[in-house]
Amino acid sequence: MSEDKYILEVKNINKSFPGAKVLSNVQLSLKSGELHALMGENGAGKSTLMKIIMGIYTSDSGEIYFEQKPVVIKDARDALKIGISMIHQELSPILEMTVAENIFIGRESRFWWTPFVNRKAQNDRAGKLLKQFNMDKIIKPSMKMKELNIAQIQMMEIIKAVSYDSKVIIMDEPTSSLSEKETSELFKTIDLLKKHGVGIIYITHRMEEVFELADRVSVLRDGEYIGCEEMADLTKEKLIHMMVGRELNAVYPQNNSKKGEVVLEIKNFCHKGVFENVSFGVRSGEILGLAGLVGAGRSEVMRALIGYDTLESGEIYLKGKKISIRHPKDAKRNHITLASEDRKELGLVLCRSIKENISLQNADKYSRLGFMFHNKEKQICESITKKVTVKMNGISDEVNKLSGGNQQKVVIAKCLLSEPEVLIIDEPTRGIDIGAKAEIYKMMLELANNGIAIIMISSEMPELIGMSDRILVMAGGKIRGEFTEKSNYSQVEIMKLAFGGI
Repeated sequence: MSEDKYILEVKNINKSFPGAKVLSNVQLSLKSGELHALMGENGAGKSTLMKIIMGIYTSDSGEIYFEQKPVVIKDARDALKIGISMIHQELSPILEMTVAENIFIGRESRFWWTPFVNRKAQNDRAGKLLKQFNMDKIIKPSMKMKELNIAQIQMMEIIKAVSYDSKVIIMDEPTSSLSEKETSELFKTIDLLKKHGVGIIYITHRMEEVFELADRVSVLRDGEYIGCEEMADLTKEKLIHMMVGRELNAVYPQNNSKKGEVVLEIKNFCHKGVFENVSFGVRSGEILGLAGLVGAGRSEVMRALIGYDTLESGEIYLKGKKISIRHPKDAKRNHITLASEDRKELGLVLCRSIKENISLQNADKYSRLGFMFHNKEKQICESITKKVTVKMNGISDEVNKLSGGNQQKVVIAKCLLSEPEVLIIDEPTRGIDIGAKAEIYKMMLELANNGIAIIMISSEMPELIGMSDRILVMAGGKIRGEFTEKSNYSQVEIMKLAFGGI
């Protein structure tokens, strides 16, 4: 295909929702065999534009061209028939169905013209796809989706999109739940897809991925098209400036908070096959980073601490006093709270309003003797959402209408309202743009300055090194090492320990 021809082109797309214009004269073009990165802060309109291309939303005006011909995409089925598929950031597997059934739902292998599914043939098809991604030794086509972890479910979504043999694949934060090894396999598959002429629109907030993978990048800001650049002509600084309209010189501000006494200490945490003999403490005003690969046991230890998961043995001490936590309400009563990595399953009720989500675990602040004081509830919720800068029309907005970054801010707002002395944040900036990251980092430092002890689980090495006062590294359910001085932080050494000390 010649340089001036595109497999996909959108022109002058406009879209408004009640009370807000989301997209204004936006354009985007994609060549066959190209990876075109789409960048912008949360709320910039990236996901809305992709949903218009997929037929999930209808634009108010504008045109879409596929292979130089105008097309009308009424729904996702139209998009798939044309040759466009999408990997969504929010996962939606059918947990009680098998891996093969999830991949080929609506396209089942059948015995000739009968309505009966040929499970063997379907499993064979799924097996070939799993082998292509080097997942065949870990995941079997007959396994139920509920047996997989988040990273594995994410890989199944990618495999499902690839299985349509689409000419265009949209990837929305495809590596947000993947380990380094799984990410590497995805990048190999992306290279293979490009060689076969597949065009890829790639949405991510990870700068390193853009500079490693992209041929071109387009930027949206506040629903407007800012520009498109060849990667050879871009620097990180120029790209950030296009995204946020300003310079960001201090993404990781220095933590000068006064470190106090040990607030929380856990001793000999064990859950057979998950984690073993995990012990550490965290002081007031300290940000303790917890590093490790996906499956290292970091999140599982925190879930056990908070009472979400079973703890087979171990002790918890709060300010030197032994306490028992068997349920999340016990943790809340002791002013320990967790902002989960999984917003969809544990962090939020997506179909409810911002106010309801924040109120859910904090009803004691505006109720008495079974009566709710709704004016007080509204005032408190409006105050906390302003503090964490949630972009919204109002607190009555449904959470599922917010961008991923603003959903994360609602999770943090809910946690802060419970007045924690220990705040555990699992992947605090997953799926969040560079501007919102800076806001959350600043917020974390303010909390540390107020004496709150923070445990931060992160898979982003720059974030761990930039924000942590101390770093613990986990692998195989055990703590493998500790870094206590920022001057001694080493990405290479941290990764060695994360791979089990190899």
